[in-house]
Amino acid sequence: MTRFNPAVADGRWQRIWDERQAFAADSASEKPKTYVLEMFPYPSGRLHMGHVRNYTMGDVIARFRRARGFEVLHPMGWDAFGMPAENAAFEKKTHPESWTRQNIAAMREQFRSLGFALDWSREFATCDAEYYGHEQALFLKMYEAGLVYRKESYVNWDPVDMTVLANEQVIDGKGWRSGAPVERRLLSQWFLKITAFADELLDGLSSLDQWPDKVRLMQENWIGRSRGLKFRFAIEGRDDGLEVFTTRPDTLFGASFAAIAADHPLAAELAAKDAGLAAFIEECRKTGTSAEAIETAEKKGYDTGLRVVHPLDPTWTLPIFAANFVLMEYGTGAIFGCPAHDQRDLDFARKYQLPVTRVVGDADEPIVDEAYVGPGRLVNSGFLTGMEVDDAIAAVIARAEGEGWGEGTTQFRLRDWGVSRQRYWGTPIPVIHCGDCGVVPVPEDQLPVRLPADVTFETPGNPLEHHPTWKNADCPKCGKPARRETDTLDTFADSSWYFIRFASQPKDKAFDRAEAESWLPVDQYIGGVEHAILHLLYARFWTRALKTCGLIDLDEPFRQLFTQGMVTHETYRAADGRWLLPSEVERRDGNLFEVDGGAVTVGRVEKMSKSKKNTVDPSPILDQYGADAVRWFVLSDSPAERDLQWTEAGIEGAWRFVQRVWRLVNETKEDAGGEDEALTRAAHIAIDGITADIEALRFNKAVAKSYELAAAIEKAAPSSARRHAVKMLVQLVSPAMPHLAEEAWEALGEAGLAIDAAWPEADPEMLAQDTVTIAIQVNGKLRDEVEAAKGATREDMEALVLTREKVQRALDGKTPRKVIVVPDRLVNIVA
Repeated sequence: MTRFNPAVADGRWQRIWDERQAFAADSASEKPKTYVLEMFPYPSGRLHMGHVRNYTMGDVIARFRRARGFEVLHPMGWDAFGMPAENAAFEKKTHPESWTRQNIAAMREQFRSLGFALDWSREFATCDAEYYGHEQALFLKMYEAGLVYRKESYVNWDPVDMTVLANEQVIDGKGWRSGAPVERRLLSQWFLKITAFADELLDGLSSLDQWPDKVRLMQENWIGRSRGLKFRFAIEGRDDGLEVFTTRPDTLFGASFAAIAADHPLAAELAAKDAGLAAFIEECRKTGTSAEAIETAEKKGYDTGLRVVHPLDPTWTLPIFAANFVLMEYGTGAIFGCPAHDQRDLDFARKYQLPVTRVVGDADEPIVDEAYVGPGRLVNSGFLTGMEVDDAIAAVIARAEGEGWGEGTTQFRLRDWGVSRQRYWGTPIPVIHCGDCGVVPVPEDQLPVRLPADVTFETPGNPLEHHPTWKNADCPKCGKPARRETDTLDTFADSSWYFIRFASQPKDKAFDRAEAESWLPVDQYIGGVEHAILHLLYARFWTRALKTCGLIDLDEPFRQLFTQGMVTHETYRAADGRWLLPSEVERRDGNLFEVDGGAVTVGRVEKMSKSKKNTVDPSPILDQYGADAVRWFVLSDSPAERDLQWTEAGIEGAWRFVQRVWRLVNETKEDAGGEDEALTRAAHIAIDGITADIEALRFNKAVAKSYELAAAIEKAAPSSARRHAVKMLVQLVSPAMPHLAEEAWEALGEAGLAIDAAWPEADPEMLAQDTVTIAIQVNGKLRDEVEAAKGATREDMEALVLTREKVQRALDGKTPRKVIVVPDRLVNIVA
């Protein structure tokens, strides 16, 4: 018997699927539709095992649903714009487009070698002018609907990438791509009005009951709806006041200072006459505007010399500081500080020796280094003393509204999405700036606004700004010379609607509403939890914005979401501290060494990353073991939502199972005659269990049940039941090992392709268990097990177990004093 040869089989069946366009989705089909989608990849140049795991999971679902009679949409494309291409252009003296297209070609070939059931006819890259031209048209529809605007705003500026970053793109105060400390800069920016949908985006989370709870919670916290009090402090010695919003008006009696943002109008006014304050403001501008930057930075302030009057006690005044942790973009740009019950305020108060007064909880327990943020009754709080927190909040709001110095209101942490990016490799924002007409949208018949090909990257900053002619244009209104917008859109805009374009791809518009709605929402979406806020929130907003524009009747784009675990690997370092690829390490005499080099230090098992070089390129593994073994391994060793450690032993085990199934097929081809009820029952139990496991994305459990069925077949004698069980096994592993399944299907003499065979159905009568496994104990210790008829009487069970050889040996001639029978579960003999 020959071994299964993936080097021949994989390519053969991939060609056949392609020739028959087996996985092309038919929008006109009368079958029930299902849409399976994995988050499309950035074309970095090579797949790694994390990609393989993610896309294999989606592929199993797509193939499984196809076998169950669905018309399946399972497309592929490329999230192709972004800074890495520009960085490569600068470093390698190439063009971002040629670099990107080469990477797409290489990754497409790797995807094809894995045999994914993808509809390649719908493939596109977001850098295709057709795609981003439609995106420009959608942007202008939103502009017409009042969902796009331009204003001056302080932004996170990456001084290395020379571009604006969204708050979500700032990690620990640094740019997510460059790692450079982020600065604050005032620029004219384009914004999408995501705050107009804040309530909808928050309330809509309750309908997403097939999303992970952790993702919904992350979005809920990011949107951050809070009920509180907006009120005005009177400023001592001035006619104007200071407006503040707080979610904790119950802690007003614990206030010890007020603080304003460095770019608050009051700070600007005072800085004109105070050089020290002006210097402090300039220092604040060197930090980012994100929550991460604020939380990690040292809390600093500058006493303005002004004081505000406490709204609940006119004899009590508080100093006003300009502070680096207060931002104009949040609330009113001013706060009051209650150090005892806010850690940030406590750190600030300790630094500037301000009072710390506890007003919630145990009055006798002092606040030292940690603020108290828990529940409790009010203390040291005048008329609020003794109230619970919620009652106290309501009481202060009622008093403020009754006395006219404040009102209860709702605020959101969410801020409008700044989409301007000062870079070349992105979607050009389709507007023209005219000296007479102002901002003028590019007419639709002039879209797409194409990127110029002849750009250079030697000069820091935006290549579109430096281009000698591209930004020059005539005003569409008056015809006078004008200037194109040189900012491009944040690449998260590109991925905020791509799933709609996959569903419908007319030439003359972004999508056909009826066709798109026939597929959407996406039935199964798969991707990393790192996109829980950025991509998923933006996609939910964009979908609602398109509905507001009358382009689609859809609220939520993704019905079911699954966030897979990472693929991890050991890390390796050479003697000089260099990170080493796994392929650069070899084992000699039980120890690890650099290939043709010295000893290697083994580090922690971590998520595969280019920075630590612990990535595994699937191509050599595919060449050695074939696609099916790789696919089987990434599904088998760990629950899909947990991390999976890549090991050579794991892939070798998957390879052995591929050969094991192939051996069973070849041994069983000629089986004929006879029944085997136990094996038939085992096959139907496997069908039932694996079906449920795949539907629930419990891929590792489906793998385990496949092993169990294979073991049952191996024990069985030749029979027609054995041949049928092998056929069932082939079908059950087909979504995960499709090349092997096709080869086996042909070897078994079955008609057509395995992918066209209907998914097997379990016979309910075969699932009923007629026997049960009974544990046998002697004096409380497990000594044996026995199969018995389900529901057997106490007398029958006692007679059955006392004849067992292991039981007699354990009794050692003693007479049982008592026999305890737990029906269908246990017999315990006491001697």
